[in-house]
Amino acid sequence: MKWYKSLSFALLFLVAFASAQTAANRFFYELTYKPKKGIDSLKKAVMILDITDKKSLYRDYLTVSQDSVLKIEVEKMQKAGIFKDLSKSIQMPKFAYKITKEYPSMKSTFSERMLNSDFGYIDETPLQWNITSDKQKIGDYDAQKATTEFGGRKWTAWFTEAIPFPDGPYKFAGLPGLIVKLEDADKNYSWVLTANKKLKEFEELSYSEKLQAQFGGSKELKIIPRDKFESSFETYKKDPFASIRGQIPQNQLSAKMPGSDKTVGEMINDQERMIKDFYAASDNTIELAQPKTKK
Repeated sequence: MKWYKSLSFALLFLVAFASAQTAANRFFYELTYKPKKGIDSLKKAVMILDITDKKSLYRDYLTVSQDSVLKIEVEKMQKAGIFKDLSKSIQMPKFAYKITKEYPSMKSTFSERMLNSDFGYIDETPLQWNITSDKQKIGDYDAQKATTEFGGRKWTAWFTEAIPFPDGPYKFAGLPGLIVKLEDADKNYSWVLTANKKLKEFEELSYSEKLQAQFGGSKELKIIPRDKFESSFETYKKDPFASIRGQIPQNQLSAKMPGSDKTVGEMINDQERMIKDFYAASDNTIELAQPKTKK
């Protein structure tokens, strides 16, 4: 009967393995926004909200949609031992931050990478919603109107109880159903739910994040007070490589990258210019003002 015991163990292992897989509901939002203050030109981005039984994760879809392409290109470089500039084959996300909300408390954590480390702050500011009797069809969903003030802007949300998640894009949450449309009064930011799908195997980290951890990047999120995060982030945007510039010997800076005409120093300068340009392209933030802290 050994075969029976072995088969039973194998079946139990498969059941345990299957139950350990994290499933998620992925909701796609089309975001239309004004990146610059005082300028009415609009840009679009696809954002995703992944909801598991324990939390949700909001981020730019480009963060994960190019994983397979990036993996192939990196493996080619590793095999050939030749450096390749991937900026022409990989698009930069419009938004680099991530927001997680814990269930059921809905406490949100805003995080962003600063060079090789992830920093974040916890935001437990409750949203005071005014749910109205107004109803409207938004896409395929019967939705109801709610309003709130947040981050120095006035917001209108349309939620549907047909999708029973009290969640939505960015930090917005707390309504009796998923937010399917959301915009501020001046239409600086407008999200519309466009699609959703089930993910049988959900992974929180993208391939690029795993790669950064593999090659020396921090694996842990460092939570700091919001005011410290904001000041550190402003400093980082002005001088992204300040923390490591003095640590690299001159002979290494002048060395050529494998298979490239560029030196290590030139590559760092290119990366620094790209980071500065990325943040300079947008100064019209979602939140114009921080919430007042209790004394």
